[in-house]
Amino acid sequence: MLARDLISYEIAPVKTSETGLEALNWMVFFKVSHLPVVNNEEFLGMVSEDDIYDLNNPEEPIGNHYLSLFRPYVYGHQHLYEVLEVASRLKLTVVPVIDERKNYKGLIKMVDLMHHFAQTSAIQKPGGIVVLGIHINDYSLGEIAQIVEANDAKILSMYVYTPPESVRMEVTLKLNIADLTSVIQTFNRYEYEVKASFMEEDQEEDLYNSRYELLMRYLNT
Repeated sequence: MLARDLISYEIAPVKTSETGLEALNWMVFFKVSHLPVVNNEEFLGMVSEDDIYDLNNPEEPIGNHYLSLFRPYVYGHQHLYEVLEVASRLKLTVVPVIDERKNYKGLIKMVDLMHHFAQTSAIQKPGGIVVLGIHINDYSLGEIAQIVEANDAKILSMYVYTPPESVRMEVTLKLNIADLTSVIQTFNRYEYEVKASFMEEDQEEDLYNSRYELLMRYLNT
């Protein structure tokens, strides 16, 4: 999905003729900390809550004030990973989208961006999570997938995190099974560091109940 596909028109940009108080009221109403400022279709930059609080007279139009607006933006054809990078790096609550002529086309709300990634990364699907610690030189997606699939499981999604100036990485796997026992045992057998594992509370409770029932049946035979 591209940036243009997630544009929200719910929040209008701030016009230079609107006052700082009006902009602040919109931020409070929509629960955001930034809003784009436009003059006709031209994107001028972003105004924040702090910018407005610093105004000597917030009841005057935004255009009457000298504001050194910062200008973060993405183009409509950019991938959503690039949108997320900009939003994360600059700690934005909304990301403006412009065209090749620098005209404002709309914005992407962080809440919509997070909702999209939750859907596409299988976060909402049932299953377990395994976190592996791996040396950078030992990372092999093929081997990891082979270990998972050898235990009749599938990788629904994964992401990799490498701390700055580190030779090790964290590989987080979302699997389609709740009982991670055999997968973890196989990773240990292949000398992978299993840093953590998780499953949903209701799934974990069902798993323990099932094992308890099997144990009781065995003892009663």
